Amino acid sequence: MTTIAIIGAGPGLGAATARRFGQQGFAVALISRTQNTLDHLAAELTEHGITARGYAADVQDRSQLTAALEQAGTELGPIEVLQYSPVPRKDFLRPVLETTADDLAAATEFSILGPLTAVTQVLPGMRQLGHGTILFVNGSSAATPNGDVAGTSIAFAGESAYGAMLHEALTPHNIRVGQLIIPGAIGGADPLYDPEALANRLWNIHAEPGPFRTTVGTDST
Repeated sequence: MTTIAIIGAGPGLGAATARRFGQQGFAVALISRTQNTLDHLAAELTEHGITARGYAADVQDRSQLTAALEQAGTELGPIEVLQYSPVPRKDFLRPVLETTADDLAAATEFSILGPLTAVTQVLPGMRQLGHGTILFVNGSSAATPNGDVAGTSIAFAGESAYGAMLHEALTPHNIRVGQLIIPGAIGGADPLYDPEALANRLWNIHAEPGPFRTTVGTDST
């Protein structure tokens, strides 16, 4: 059995993705900051016959994140799929003229150094498997800068550039790298933004070769 590691796992998109991949036979490693929340989610998945465990780690603590991924791979099986989708902190969402150097430093740690740390940890295992998938999930500011949420816009741009370069470098090695841009609120009345529908898109990015970027509402994935 191989594993999907979902960084930023929660009761919405993270849970839906866990169910979608779990139903296809993946073990699920749930990673976020709060162990109690992870344990509750893992228990729900287990009730539905999915192997799942929670590993508490803050993406801004590189040693914690590395340790969580290492433990997950040891306990659940090799990590074949990595999803990086933590929700940005509110202090990254300030207008550009109010954004400080400290804000940008934290946003960079969250959205650039965090993904790099995670990929560095799981990539050797994917190479050993001979295949794998790396999924980045971002809001619209990753593609179109928004001065009202400057920290995230700047850091998401860096994350996008990193992902695009990984896509180019790893595609020849049978490791897929894809980004899902979600330009609206997850949930609500629009069925395109239903967590289950978004989880299906992420599954399709994993299962079918395609471009680096898929945008909800404009792409047919």
